[in-house]
Amino acid sequence: MAAHCRNDRLARLLSYEYRRLSGSITQFMPESISPTARRSLLVNNTPLIDVRAPIEFARGSIPSAVNLPLLDDAQREAVGKRYRQAGQDAAVRLGHELISGALRDSRLAQWSEFVEAHGDAAIFCYRGGLRSATVQQWLKELGLHVPRIAGGYKALRSFLVNTLAEVADTTPLLLVAGKTGCAKTDLVNRLSPAVDLEGLANHRGSAFGRRVSPQPAQADFENALAVALLRLPWEETERLVLEDEGRAIGSLSVPMALFRRMQQAPIAIIEKALPARVDTVLHAYVKGNYSDYHSTAGIRAEQEFSNYLHDSLKRIQKRLGVDLFREIRSDLDNALHSHLQGQGIDAHKIWIEKLLRLYYDPMYEYQLEKKLHRIVFRGNSEEFLHWISGLRLVRAGAA
Repeated sequence: MAAHCRNDRLARLLSYEYRRLSGSITQFMPESISPTARRSLLVNNTPLIDVRAPIEFARGSIPSAVNLPLLDDAQREAVGKRYRQAGQDAAVRLGHELISGALRDSRLAQWSEFVEAHGDAAIFCYRGGLRSATVQQWLKELGLHVPRIAGGYKALRSFLVNTLAEVADTTPLLLVAGKTGCAKTDLVNRLSPAVDLEGLANHRGSAFGRRVSPQPAQADFENALAVALLRLPWEETERLVLEDEGRAIGSLSVPMALFRRMQQAPIAIIEKALPARVDTVLHAYVKGNYSDYHSTAGIRAEQEFSNYLHDSLKRIQKRLGVDLFREIRSDLDNALHSHLQGQGIDAHKIWIEKLLRLYYDPMYEYQLEKKLHRIVFRGNSEEFLHWISGLRLVRAGAA
């Protein structure tokens, strides 16, 4: 085993030496990445190694980061306990005891493999301290020079939170609104600069908006939103286009500073006939989600899909009232039976149409009454794209 490890290390050193001489790696790479470089680091989607414990990573990280921890959750807890009891030196000694031998070799191999695959990679821990410095030193012993991020995740998180606040404070917004099924998200994704809040939240923003994969942590959502804002081509226009959303998108919340600005922003209303909206909902929420469940749930796909639809309907049961809820649930059951018996998905149009006409449309119209003074456009998708294109040409000419 020892001989194998020595041979593996020698192979890595020879590989490094070849790459250094060929110019693919420089030994003059900086030891740390300064605060002034944070923006370019994030904008350029620089591959990052987050060496914090999995429990820390799960609470939030950077979109381009992978979690290759120095300490697992149990080891982190043990080291933290030793630190509180006996101080930093004792905690460091325990850390080196826990990560030694074959375990150290295994983790070093993971870091090395990532660095060799991503020559511009960087490392961070929580504050840019002992953990990232330890990993950096171990990699240096293999001839791999990898910078660590000054201030670590805490500094990056602070920078991203400040970015959100700055955009909310200084950037004019335009909201795209319309009844359910107007394909507003698709429109937003055709514009620039624009950000798809529902896409970042992995949720369609309604009672039926849950996706097959889970939503990110709140901090991950906010970090991804800030990075998306940093990457926008602001030179095209100073206006940011967003879909009109409530504060909550599933289990996540739009950052309050941004949401306050959204509540004051001008609104473009997209209009589409009810049959077309039914088709949009049918393809997104039924056909699309059913396909996603089949891709992920295997033999349980049909049951999981059925549960998703029933659970979503139950979320608005009280608002629908007893009679309407029972009627729509019956229509849903009939549609599922027809669908899962191989007779197509058209039967779902019955309950979708009722839900739009009797629940979502009245709720939308009630909420819109409070926003009438903010409406700057009404029309269909094509008219909207023509209208907003004209606004851009005016701005470009004025500039």
